[in-house]
Parts: sequence; C-alpha cells; structure tokens
Amino acid sequence: QVQLVQSGGGLVQVGGSLRLSCAASGRPFSNNAMGWCRQAPGMEREFVGGVARSGGRTAYADSVKGRFTITRDNAKNTVYLQMSSLKPEDTAIYYCAAGPIYSSRTDQYSLWGQGTQVTVSA
Repeated sequence: QVQLVQSGGGLVQVGGSLRLSCAASGRPFSNNAMGWCRQAPGMEREFVGGVARSGGRTAYADSVKGRFTITRDNAKNTVYLQMSSLKPEDTAIYYCAAGPIYSSRTDQYSLWGQGTQVTVSA
C-alpha cells in the first residue's frame, strides 16, 4: 500500500533551521494534497501547513506563518517542510500527511507518516 516515509528532524537551538522530508511510495503522487501536522506533549495534533496537488496553493497555521514553508516536488514524490526561526514552542513530533482534500484540518488527512521528533532548545 501507499506509504509516507519521513526524514529529517532532530535537535536545534532557538533561531535555527531544519528541513523535513516526506517521500511517498504511491503513484501518482500528484493526486494527493499533502500536509504537515505536529503534536506536542500534552497537546492535540495540530495543522502546520498544507499544499495542494498542483503545488500552487499553500496554507499555514498562524503560529508558523512567515517561518515555515511547505513545498512539493511531484517528480520526486516528495514534500518538504522548511522550518526557520525555530522557537521552543515548535518542539513536537511532526507528521507528514496525505489526503484527497486540500485542508487545514487534521481529520481530513487519511494517510500519515511515521513522525519525526523536532526539539528546539532555549
């Protein structure tokens, strides 16, 4: 079946940058809207950013707007989350997600990656 495999993440200091990658095994990759969500300790999973099938439309949570950028490369079946100016409150497990709908709601994504830890130290 179709799977999402994530890479990246790790430990970074405040103000630093990280790039997360998510590779999809299924085709056509371009049929799916893609998103990134995160879950911090004691918190519910929240939407971070999303990109439409064409890559022409993107959406971001207010908390990350201007700092995070989501892109997709359909030729490589890969979606990226570039994170800059990281803050301690960005610490969470980050999940790549796929779904049929371009959405900012976590419950509208049906396929999830394994998750990667991002820790931002003050």
